[in-house]
Amino acid sequence: MSLFREIERKNKDAHRPLADRMRPRTLDEFVGQSSFLGPGKLLRRMLEARRITSVIFYGPPGTGKTTLARLIAEHVDACFVSLNAADSSVKEVRQVIDEAKDRAEGDGRQTLLFLDEIHHFNRTQQDILLPHVENGTIVLIGATTQNPFFSINAPLVSRSQIFGFSAHTPDDVKDLLRRAIRDKARGFGHREIEINDDALDLWATLCDGDARRALTALDIAVRSMPTSAPIRIDRSVAEDSIQRKAVVYDRTGDDHYDVASAFIKSMRGSDPDAAIYWLARMLEAGEEVRFITRRLVIFASEDIGCADPMSLVIAQSVAAATEMVGLPEAQLILAQGVIHLATAPKSNASAKAIWQAREDVKAHRSQPVPTHLRDSHYRGAKQLGHGEGYLSPHDHAEGVADQTYLSVPTKFYQPTDQGHEAVIKDWLSARSPRPTTPPILDESRPIEE
Repeated sequence: MSLFREIERKNKDAHRPLADRMRPRTLDEFVGQSSFLGPGKLLRRMLEARRITSVIFYGPPGTGKTTLARLIAEHVDACFVSLNAADSSVKEVRQVIDEAKDRAEGDGRQTLLFLDEIHHFNRTQQDILLPHVENGTIVLIGATTQNPFFSINAPLVSRSQIFGFSAHTPDDVKDLLRRAIRDKARGFGHREIEINDDALDLWATLCDGDARRALTALDIAVRSMPTSAPIRIDRSVAEDSIQRKAVVYDRTGDDHYDVASAFIKSMRGSDPDAAIYWLARMLEAGEEVRFITRRLVIFASEDIGCADPMSLVIAQSVAAATEMVGLPEAQLILAQGVIHLATAPKSNASAKAIWQAREDVKAHRSQPVPTHLRDSHYRGAKQLGHGEGYLSPHDHAEGVADQTYLSVPTKFYQPTDQGHEAVIKDWLSARSPRPTTPPILDESRPIEE
């Protein structure tokens, strides 16, 4: 290499971001993903055998998907071609495939196509890859932050091994930061840097497992200091050099449904702290408030029901109040409603009652309306016997008449011992046949928490 070429390379490297310069050069330098890359794990075994098949890397940003794809290509001595599905065309993909065929026929070398953000390809574009993955023309490594079972064609998924990447742990991130500080060739080992543990802890926490983001923060902190003096990085400097984290949350993908599921299950599990946390995640990510309040109203009936009849009223009030007030003040109303629902007694007896009743309607012959319950308010009804023998509950003690209301008596509602539902259970068990008029909520009886 000529002197000028070496100077050009050094100048170019000087302007490359730290995260790019510190990419691992070997599999041993790669940090994280031990569940499939650790000793004896599937991907490690595949690489040691130098037999790599098409794979899909699925996980959050900054966890090493692109880096590992490059390392795999080097390890198996394949030609590495990288495309981003967000800005690549079918024409470019076809060109890569044609070149891969020529390469295989020429020197027999495999082509590894790394297709980043593969979920941006529609189904037709993804289908173009299928025959060439099947016949081995290309080894595909698709990378995505979205659930591949939803965002990638089933035939392509079935022909690929899926590896789920996890966010880096804080300890992993701190190891990477220390490595960058010590490295003289690619990092800041040539600079005198003093950094305290508080700063490292802050970056390792706020990066949310994204190593690239933590290394970028270190890069900014160092480059913003004078080159002549020792660099001292404390918590204050660390805070200035890292941007407020963007909550990872795709309102049309997994994050939306997973966080909403955790939110509902935390309330169902009577954990107000977890429920408030997931509420905060949704609010910080810009989730639509109406989506949240709709879930609260449904939850009040499905998971609380008659155990605390006021929960539905409160959920409806939260929905109306948030519409009137709007954010940011609406967060207070949402928090109050969520805490009430999370700590209310739980019962899905009323939900199960309607589910079972509808299944009965679909699975069995329709029950005829008993004659005494039929409408008798039109001319000729009496000639048909409609309403004959009907007993008005208002004319009987405690509002209960000794008559049936189904042709084939069936119990759908099975009250629990939770909260006000225990009152209903006692009231129903003391009467035969079962009445249809529910008891009035006894305000003097405390709701069980």
